[in-house]
Amino acid sequence: MSRLFEQNRIAVVWDFDKTLIPRYMQEPLFERYGIVEQGFWDEVEAGSKAIESRGQKVNRETFYLNVLLRHVRDGRMGGLDNATLRELGTQLEFFPGVTDFFERSKAWVRDNGAYQAFDIKLEHYIVSTGLTEMIKGSPIAPYIDGVWGCEFLEAPDTNGRQVISEVIYAIDNTTKTRALFEINKGVNKHPEAVNVNSSIAEDERRVPFANMIYVADGPSDIPAFSVARKGGGRTYAVYNPESPRSFEQADNLRADDRVDMLGPADYRAGSPTEMWLKLHIGKIADAIVHGKQEILRETSRGIPQHFVELKRSAS
Repeated sequence: MSRLFEQNRIAVVWDFDKTLIPRYMQEPLFERYGIVEQGFWDEVEAGSKAIESRGQKVNRETFYLNVLLRHVRDGRMGGLDNATLRELGTQLEFFPGVTDFFERSKAWVRDNGAYQAFDIKLEHYIVSTGLTEMIKGSPIAPYIDGVWGCEFLEAPDTNGRQVISEVIYAIDNTTKTRALFEINKGVNKHPEAVNVNSSIAEDERRVPFANMIYVADGPSDIPAFSVARKGGGRTYAVYNPESPRSFEQADNLRADDRVDMLGPADYRAGSPTEMWLKLHIGKIADAIVHGKQEILRETSRGIPQHFVELKRSAS
């Protein structure tokens, strides 16, 4: 019986803010509309506290989306639409070597004959509490195989312009784990056939957790780190080499055994982070090759062979 998936895909799953870029991605958005960045986040914090003081629950990780829409409605971000968000994504500044790494890492697998014999491919995914359209407009977009982020529906404003008006998809640091399972089961590639709640045997899933590497920067990613490691995946924490606080955060993750390794958010060739990721992408690919070769050997043992029966000597 043929298997649902060949399990010959490797997935590197990335957080975005403070992992691939040194600041929050909303910075170009605030600059476009003359919004003081700290003032915006103070408004988010004050609004969250006000709601909680009334005895209601609020998701602090995604409440900023409501504040963003409020800015659109009251004119502080008048005319903001999805196209503008995507255009602002072109202004995002990445840590050193990010774009080259995304392209180069795919070539490591693509150009290896032993890996190609079994159609092994490397995929990059972004799972972020940030804005999907900005990520899709960024320089790394051509090398990304999927994005889980926050998305908006548009509707006409009072002037008839299409503007973002409703949140239609949101990711927080807990629902990031759902994205991991969607990658694991292949929901993102075959949504018509596979559901994240579908019961699928481990050896039938598109990207086994053992074929997955999760890269992020902070304690907010502990749920995703835990899911990846529990399934046999690898985890890596990055830190901003210019920030002692960022280093301490990553070191605490290592000390608490949340990650396998930590390193600077420097993805240039020869950096510790690049070398670790290259090593472990290679180890995963080698394990896939070994597994496929074992299947071939087991299969060939069952194929009938020709043999010549020896003549008996006359007695």
